[in-house]
Amino acid sequence: MTPTARRRFGDNVVLGDNIELERYVILGEKTGRKIADLRLVIGDNAVIRSGTVIYLGTRIGPELRTGHNVVIREENVIGENLQIWSNSVIDYGCRIGNHVKIHCNCYVAQYTVIEDDAFMAPGTIIANDMFPGKQFPELPLIGPTIKRGAQIGCNCTLRPGVTIGEYALVGAGSVVTKDIPPRVLAYGNPARVVKTIDDIAAA
Repeated sequence: MTPTARRRFGDNVVLGDNIELERYVILGEKTGRKIADLRLVIGDNAVIRSGTVIYLGTRIGPELRTGHNVVIREENVIGENLQIWSNSVIDYGCRIGNHVKIHCNCYVAQYTVIEDDAFMAPGTIIANDMFPGKQFPELPLIGPTIKRGAQIGCNCTLRPGVTIGEYALVGAGSVVTKDIPPRVLAYGNPARVVKTIDDIAAA
């Protein structure tokens, strides 16, 4: 990290080489939560566009690409080549693999797991609280798990704790209330399995 970047963002922000920062970027935003590790680490060759805010306490691999007005909260562990488009939010405590694409206007709730090569189309919303409003504060937040290569269509909602299987396709506008098996097409409200990926390929 260059001396200029250290002065601008502070010692807790560790930037790799060849980082492209547009104007009005905030790196190292403070959280009101108590966390063990305050360092923000961003790997080489990132492109971080204006309006992006990334909190202290997160680790991001190389080749990060953000759109405008992206927020990435604390205690996230993110692999290489995350592409996250404009106006999307990754809340705290998530685990995101390599080569994940998150399109515009998406919300990734706390404690979500997204594996390698997964894709979220515009408007995907993830929930993690079975009883919102704090009627049962003793119950933990449970984010969904999106397995390797799964594809989520536009304007989908994923309920807390569901698993989207490997290479599954979830059609646009679906509300996922139960686990989706691997390698199937599912859609609807609630989402139901319609056919397998092999059936689609053979058609």
